[in-house]
Amino acid sequence: MKLLKSLLIICFIGLSQWTVQAQQSTYVEENYTKQEFQIPMRDGVKLHTVVYSPKDASQKYPILMSRTPYNSGPYGEGSMKRSLGPSEKLMKDGYIFVYQDVRGRWMSEGTYDNMRPTLPERKKNSKEIDESTDTFDTIEWLLKNLSNSNNKVGMWGISYPGFYSAAALPFAHPALKAVSPQAPIADFYFDDFHHNGAYFLSYWVATAVFGYQHDGPTDKPWYQMVNTGTKDAYQFFLDMGSLKNADKYYGEDNFFWTELKENPDYNEFWQKRNLLPHLKDTKPAVMTVGGWFDAEDLYGPLNIYKTIEKNTPNAYNTLVMGPWSHGDWARVSGAQKVSNIYFGDDINLWYQNEVEAVFFDHFLKGSGDGKTGLPEAYLFDTGTKEWKKFDTWPPKEAVTTPYFPHANGVLSTQKPTGYEVSEFISDPAKPVPHSPDIKFNFTPRKYMADDQRFAARRPDVLVFETDVLTEDITLAGEIFAKLQVSTSETDADWIVKLVDVFPHDTPDNEFVQQGTHLSNYHMMVRSEVIRGRYRESFPDPKPFTPNQVTEVPLQLQDVLHTFKKGHKIQIQIQSTWFPLIDRNPQKYVENIFKADDADFIKAAHRVYHHSDKPTEISVQVLK
Repeated sequence: MKLLKSLLIICFIGLSQWTVQAQQSTYVEENYTKQEFQIPMRDGVKLHTVVYSPKDASQKYPILMSRTPYNSGPYGEGSMKRSLGPSEKLMKDGYIFVYQDVRGRWMSEGTYDNMRPTLPERKKNSKEIDESTDTFDTIEWLLKNLSNSNNKVGMWGISYPGFYSAAALPFAHPALKAVSPQAPIADFYFDDFHHNGAYFLSYWVATAVFGYQHDGPTDKPWYQMVNTGTKDAYQFFLDMGSLKNADKYYGEDNFFWTELKENPDYNEFWQKRNLLPHLKDTKPAVMTVGGWFDAEDLYGPLNIYKTIEKNTPNAYNTLVMGPWSHGDWARVSGAQKVSNIYFGDDINLWYQNEVEAVFFDHFLKGSGDGKTGLPEAYLFDTGTKEWKKFDTWPPKEAVTTPYFPHANGVLSTQKPTGYEVSEFISDPAKPVPHSPDIKFNFTPRKYMADDQRFAARRPDVLVFETDVLTEDITLAGEIFAKLQVSTSETDADWIVKLVDVFPHDTPDNEFVQQGTHLSNYHMMVRSEVIRGRYRESFPDPKPFTPNQVTEVPLQLQDVLHTFKKGHKIQIQIQSTWFPLIDRNPQKYVENIFKADDADFIKAAHRVYHHSDKPTEISVQVLK
């Protein structure tokens, strides 16, 4: 039963949530025919591909394809999906929908590779493969073998399927006209399993899904999820101790766990899996979609958009960021909320019908001239709770403004005038929780907008906040923290959180969880971590010199949030964030995955507020 539940969660990542509400629908059976093919790639490996074609043969249709590691089922003659495509509208608008198991997964042949490296060039008649060549070869086969195609192809996918969509862009097939990477991974060292060198322990349970090869095509899961024996994730990981103790759950046959353990630094192994350097000379139209509260893949959408914008400025390249956690935009439930924060009704349906469908219709059925009527960037302000349009992102009119934490807990635009220090003791045996919840989350979600009062009231979390705002302040763009810190030991993690403190008279909404109120709610707006050893270089870690003032730069992900009049802007700084990320021993060891339990020690951490070299957090303020 636990395995079944886990598999359902996994499937959700790459498939539209709205299918749950369409369980009893017979629309697909009545309007589409299904075919299954084993399509040969240039190296001879065959990929299982499922094609749903409209029964109405009076016209030709564009192809809309999704490539997935999560399975393209249901498999077999007579077994059909209950819904097709990214949305009900697109399903009923008429497309040929294609689903493919990527190589090494489910019914496809070959060997699986997480974030398979992209080939830097294409050699004539070469049998070298990557995700782009597999996509190219699939499209070539489909165009030759599907008589009802109009010879235009689009791609979409959420999460890992979002990566496969983005990975189709380098050396794209000429028929690939429109691609929408949604919550895509861009660089595995900064998305999902790592953030700035810190290992995201909360995804540890997912290692089973991605770490085992199968012997050949199968329609049954060939891996088992770990039975933790408890619902208390914090206690489970604390009792586990050092990550080396996780080997009893994942042996050498789990190749992904081995890759994680043996490559703690941003070495060649991870660097060659970075998709961003290959996003150049982009030909298809691109609409990248993400959620402001996506715990897994916030780095990916923003950086894929920015990279294409930089490398191919004349490409049709747009960005959509909504008030969503991972994949929320694929649901059709009326109310959109994250944690205790309600953002409005029918936001997802509006996006599906007025943005996503417009994009694909224009490039796959319409003129394809780029005049879609959509803006360069359609972004949701998570403070005012409304959509905003931008001609550029970040907006050119935004003014970079530094905020300075002071030792008395004040956060202001005024520099400190003296020699001030804030200090706390970081104890790996009692790490700061990342959430007031204790449950396991295959993909953590709600903590991204959780109430941070539980953390603000701990002695090992530094809190700095402004006076009550007398006017609205809109942050629109990038956030960069420049920390001046020291530690009594030789290593430390640093976490910076941007928090919106609500007024005391804020009324509750109907979605506030029991025991919480929005009165004085501390809403997390943005947060990020850096493993301090990587402060100068991610490939080349370096220990701290004990008690020496050291600069630690930390790029947080972008934000569009209005801190409203009557609210306060707060910054929290801490050194543990558990079990979202693994614990730093605070004693420098070459590989934290192989640290001994005895290596974990207390440390005194300091944040400096010097007049000549202060700690600062720079934001972009929209005037």
